[in-house]
Amino acid sequence: GPRRPTVRPVRWAREEPPGGGPVAAVDAGVRQTTAPLVLVLSADLPFLTPETVRALLDGIEGAGGGQGTEGVRATGGSQATEGTDATEGTGATEGIQAIGGVQATGGVQGIEGTVLIDSDGREQPLVAAYRAEPLRREIALLATEHGGLGGLPLRLLVSELALARLQHPTASFDCDTWEDITTARARIREHGHVLDEWIAAVKAELGIDLDVDTAALLDLARDAAHGVARPAAPLTTFLVGYAAAQKGGGPEELAAATEKAAALAARWAEEQ
Repeated sequence: GPRRPTVRPVRWAREEPPGGGPVAAVDAGVRQTTAPLVLVLSADLPFLTPETVRALLDGIEGAGGGQGTEGVRATGGSQATEGTDATEGTGATEGIQAIGGVQATGGVQGIEGTVLIDSDGREQPLVAAYRAEPLRREIALLATEHGGLGGLPLRLLVSELALARLQHPTASFDCDTWEDITTARARIREHGHVLDEWIAAVKAELGIDLDVDTAALLDLARDAAHGVARPAAPLTTFLVGYAAAQKGGGPEELAAATEKAAALAARWAEEQ
């Protein structure tokens, strides 16, 4: 669509002709980057998380570059090793299945992309990570064959790529209709309700009575995960709780410790 206000600077690209379809749109985006890997993420995915995006990338890179990819299976193609299970590693990506002419041995070799599949097993090529060069290759071939990219279905672009598939029904949920939006909002409200119930249960189990600023702690966990490393999130919130307990354990002490840790996470991210 046309340019619109954003909360941070972005680089805009639009397909030619405007409204020319997903293949033309992917081509417009790929032309804006020289990166070896390209993420294609549609804008109507309310439950897509950084963890799922990382899993898509790991499906190409072999679970973080050298670590195993749990649940990888290569099927089809003369180079395929059917039923091969990769070595399990700490950065493993569950549920990835390789398809096409690929070989999976301790990492994912020959994979040109990882695509999300929904609960019905359908591929979602607009929720995927691709190697840029194979993507450019297929785009060029399609443009030559059809005299342009306008109006072409996305399946023509991805059908010739060696893809791994990652099943994640929640992350693949997209909002195509107003009914989908209503369903998504209901799920989001339920998620918040479950958190409240869990916090109440934990406080009862631990025998504590404390007002918890859930939003502040979740923001802190997010900042620590993004600015430091993902494992820093639970460790940081634990240390904040411990520090608050050392100071008396009240809401004010918890808020002060949370604020200090959040400021540290921000400085850490800027300095790295």
